Amino acid sequence: MDSESAAAPAARAPPFKQPFVIGVAGGTASGKTTVCNMIISQMHHERVVLVNQDSFYHSLSDEKLQKVHEYNFDHPELLLSCMEKLKLGREVSIPGYDFKSHRSTEAACKVNPSDVIILEGILVLHDPRVRDLMNMKIFVDTGLLWSLSLCHSYSRILIYDLRGGFNGIPLKEAGTFKVCLNKFVKPSFDEFILPSKKFADVIIPRGGDNDVAIDLIVQHIHTKLGQHDLCKIYANLFVITSTFQIRGMHTLIRDVRTTKHDFVFYADRLIRMVVEHGLGHLPFSEKQITTPTGSVYTGVVFHRRLCGVSIIRSGESMENALRACCKGIKIGKILIHGEGNSGRQLIYEKLPADISSRHVFLLDPVLASGNSAVKAITLLLSKGVAEANIIFLNLIAAPQGIHAVCKRFPKMKIVTSEIDASLDENARVIPGMGEFGDRYFGTD
Repeated sequence: MDSESAAAPAARAPPFKQPFVIGVAGGTASGKTTVCNMIISQMHHERVVLVNQDSFYHSLSDEKLQKVHEYNFDHPELLLSCMEKLKLGREVSIPGYDFKSHRSTEAACKVNPSDVIILEGILVLHDPRVRDLMNMKIFVDTGLLWSLSLCHSYSRILIYDLRGGFNGIPLKEAGTFKVCLNKFVKPSFDEFILPSKKFADVIIPRGGDNDVAIDLIVQHIHTKLGQHDLCKIYANLFVITSTFQIRGMHTLIRDVRTTKHDFVFYADRLIRMVVEHGLGHLPFSEKQITTPTGSVYTGVVFHRRLCGVSIIRSGESMENALRACCKGIKIGKILIHGEGNSGRQLIYEKLPADISSRHVFLLDPVLASGNSAVKAITLLLSKGVAEANIIFLNLIAAPQGIHAVCKRFPKMKIVTSEIDASLDENARVIPGMGEFGDRYFGTD
């Protein structure tokens, strides 16, 4: 009997996974944008959006424009509303800003929910409410004295001069450069930017020239994105690293309009990936061999006494992938029938006679409530299989099933490709993929 019995309601919203929010601050021309672009260029499998603080500068009325030189455009702005919506996975419209007219433009940019949101600007670490939304806070520090920072600021001011002045002051007027530095740039740096450095989780010296720091940051982001919260609770739970390929295949097999042929094709691809990941958890020993060139290669050999056990019927869909990876592997069968809402009855079992001496791959593509899995694992233990020798392979798992299995069998490993949101009132995985066995074998 399958772990999941029906397609999820079409109106049910997909599970929401909060984006990883990064704040990148630092002085003017410190290399913030370069650091952001370097991070983005290495995030190959994630959706990344860059939000610039400059988009949220004050938009001045005609009356205020008459005294434009009185306004400090480097003063912290309220990004809170926009960032809160992005954090909740909602689409937002980010205004454009014309530095020449000192007004927001009508050409707003729509930003969709993403895996990673990078907020870049000189003051993004100043407001504690915005900081609280961040998963990582970075301060780009050039390590230069303020006198050199002024040179950087001077370059910035010259650029703004081409747009019509800096803070509304025509830079061709004598003494304007000194006024800008003393009235706006340096006070803002001292009051808002430099003190925010203490809130940073990571300080990057030399900005974009620090390749080592960028690589370490990207590795940390990849780790956090690939680690489900339940993996932090259960050391025996493993979720294969998500990529656009994996997400694309999940999109196809979950779609109610996908044909049986396509469902089987992409389900087989995902199953093969889960099986190969599961094989990586087998014990191994080092071995030296000689290559055809006469060279010595130090490799590994894995434990050879393996078998698979499929929970009929959906689990049988995973047998071909296991056979393709493990030539001649023995495969047993377990049939479990549901009794009411939570009961399970063992109907049939046929297992290798020497299963107690083997490592066992338990096969079931969907882990829902965990009742069938608990019944199957209990049977394996009664046959003498060591709990630590069981690796449970599936495509999707619900949190309820993970809790039920991992709490009861902490030494057994679970390998899955995605953790779904929850179960509905009928114990169906949400958003799920429907009745897996019927869709795979064409019996719906």
